[in-house]
Amino acid sequence: MKSGQDIRGQAETPRQRFIAALERKPLTGRVPHFELVFFLTMEAFGKIHPSQRGYHQWQQMTETERQLHRNEMADIYIMTARRYEHSAIFLHPNPGGWDETFRLIDLVREKSGDEFFLMLHGDATYGIPNGDKMVEFSTWLYEHCDEAKDEAQRNVDNQLDDARKVAEHGGLDGFALCSDYCLNTGPFLSPEMFSELVTPYLKQVVAGQMELGFYVIKHTDGNIMPILDQLVSAKPHALHSLDPQGGVDIAEVKRLYGDQLCLIGNVNCGLLQSGTEDQVIESARYCLRHGMPGGGYIFSTSNCAYTGLPLGRYELMWKVWHEEGIYSA
Repeated sequence: MKSGQDIRGQAETPRQRFIAALERKPLTGRVPHFELVFFLTMEAFGKIHPSQRGYHQWQQMTETERQLHRNEMADIYIMTARRYEHSAIFLHPNPGGWDETFRLIDLVREKSGDEFFLMLHGDATYGIPNGDKMVEFSTWLYEHCDEAKDEAQRNVDNQLDDARKVAEHGGLDGFALCSDYCLNTGPFLSPEMFSELVTPYLKQVVAGQMELGFYVIKHTDGNIMPILDQLVSAKPHALHSLDPQGGVDIAEVKRLYGDQLCLIGNVNCGLLQSGTEDQVIESARYCLRHGMPGGGYIFSTSNCAYTGLPLGRYELMWKVWHEEGIYSA
């Protein structure tokens, strides 16, 4: 649950600094930083990322093995956040429903206290379907629009029921809404269809989670510009990841809406993968130069630190942030 609204002056912990950025409060010192997912734990620590552990292996574990596994998961999340100075951790629970999710939240809190902002996935809106379902899904939306809206409402109601369970348990700060809406060329749904089939339900999810005391971050890749006004109208605390590969310019988004929500992003993942070192450095500097003014900014990649991304490239980006992403007193 969020408890950072009483922050006065300089926020001390990474969690408090992350919350201050979400609330667009002024900060001194280093800009908050996190990655929605940091998959490079094998190269960084010699350990598989918690979300890449197999379902079938989990089903075969004894309870003793499961507890050892939970402990290692929590340790990996925390050591990643501490080594790379992430202010927040996005948790990937094991199978087993809410009991297992609560065990993970409690374990990370037990080991790290209130050091980090903790979040879970919490979206309920229609995103881009898998390729093998794309035609079927698109046809259903067009031919059974009322049915699709009824289903969208059920999804929202179910998600908010789940959010209430999390609120009652405690320990979580917020949700990242991770339904992807856009390709690099633009939204999967036209802005008109999006306004009917997504925006009203996104607004309900955001408002409902906030009423329960959570912070809300909306994530989507791709070219969001044709629906940016609709995303902002849902009033999340922050928007992630402002994808430059989809033509999203953080300077323009900051100019248009930087006074209304926090921006998270958006070092170009394509350049991290295949660009030159100078291009990576310039992309990181561009984000800082245009994201930092006036506060309300959190530094990250334009997606996540994904499997296959060279760790050295992430660390080059990180070095720019560490040395240059600093607010003056």
